[in-house]
Amino acid sequence: MLRPHFFAESPESVGVDPEKLDELFQRAEREVRDGLLPSVQIAVAREGKIAGMRTFGHVTHAGRAAEATNETLYTIFSCTKAITSSAAWLLMQEGKLSQDERVADIIPGFGENGKQDVTVLQVLTHTSGFPHAPLGPPVWYTSEGRLQRYREWSLAFEPGTRYEYHPTSGMWVISEIVTRRSGVDFLEFVRRRIAEPLGLDDLYVGLPDDQAGRLADIVHVGEPITDAELAERGLPRPPQTEVTEETLQRFNQAPVRALGVPGGGGITTAADLALFYQALVQDGRAFDGAQVWDPAVLRQARTVRTGELADPIFRVPANRGLGLVIAGEEGANLRGFGHTTSALAFGHGGAGGQIGWADPKSGISLGYCTNGFDRHFVRLGRRGVGISSRAGLCAPDASAA
Repeated sequence: MLRPHFFAESPESVGVDPEKLDELFQRAEREVRDGLLPSVQIAVAREGKIAGMRTFGHVTHAGRAAEATNETLYTIFSCTKAITSSAAWLLMQEGKLSQDERVADIIPGFGENGKQDVTVLQVLTHTSGFPHAPLGPPVWYTSEGRLQRYREWSLAFEPGTRYEYHPTSGMWVISEIVTRRSGVDFLEFVRRRIAEPLGLDDLYVGLPDDQAGRLADIVHVGEPITDAELAERGLPRPPQTEVTEETLQRFNQAPVRALGVPGGGGITTAADLALFYQALVQDGRAFDGAQVWDPAVLRQARTVRTGELADPIFRVPANRGLGLVIAGEEGANLRGFGHTTSALAFGHGGAGGQIGWADPKSGISLGYCTNGFDRHFVRLGRRGVGISSRAGLCAPDASAA
């Protein structure tokens, strides 16, 4: 449960326009009202506090029907990547890790099959060359199994020469690095060094058994877009990856939830997600003023590191920082941002349409969660752009692009 001091007295007290905020909430509710999503939860924060939060719809908890509330927990899929990456930033600022280090010098056996020169930076920027390297049950449950799989992975392209999104493999590597360089298990490190200092009681990577009754089951909804619809829009069909419907349904299983998959197994509320990003936009400070991340490492994390490398699907600049997506100018909406966020906005979306970002220019941060995975990926994408665009207008001085 989020502590009361995290909630603003009113939207206006933290510089948020209440009418724009209400319009945002109405837009978020629309899919639930129209039967497109079972539930949504959304929160907007500014100046370190929640300006407003709403939850709509119904969920099931291990099959038990319930009304969705502000206390409902959600799986946030790839929004988790920002949290996992932020753990590595802590090691960087402490001098325990360098972005230029070779992964093979940290993880035993990793350098086999031509991976000897892969760097930490390349892993964080999805340029490391093993975008679809397999790692799943049962081997992912043990350190020995994961290490063996790292040894077996081979390269699909020369590291550093192109960008291709690594849905799961890269963050497994980062979590292993965090464990080895900190001497603390990755799940415990996230809890002890990120969630607890920020006061975010409901931010988890690896769900405790006593919180399982609050977590919304994942459901797939809607029909996939047809080839005819894609042709009409002039859009390519994204290539198949390991992120299939069957794979995502595994996150309804207790062992997978407890495992804390570092690239997609984060569990939290929209409020805690928005407040995580508030710390990043507030120079790394927690609500009580404690310094969690050094501002210098945050500047590095929010700097584009992929140069002119382009996304192979949408043909726009990849715009990747250290585990973050940077909005930039061209194609910001294709990277998951709205039309009203600045080029400085940064964050990371999730496979089911979850949204997490902050905009240093406006000070706004957004957390959006749903347990409904929309099979129609174009509608899912447009929904995210629409919600982010309205969130970007919540600061009174924001204006549409």
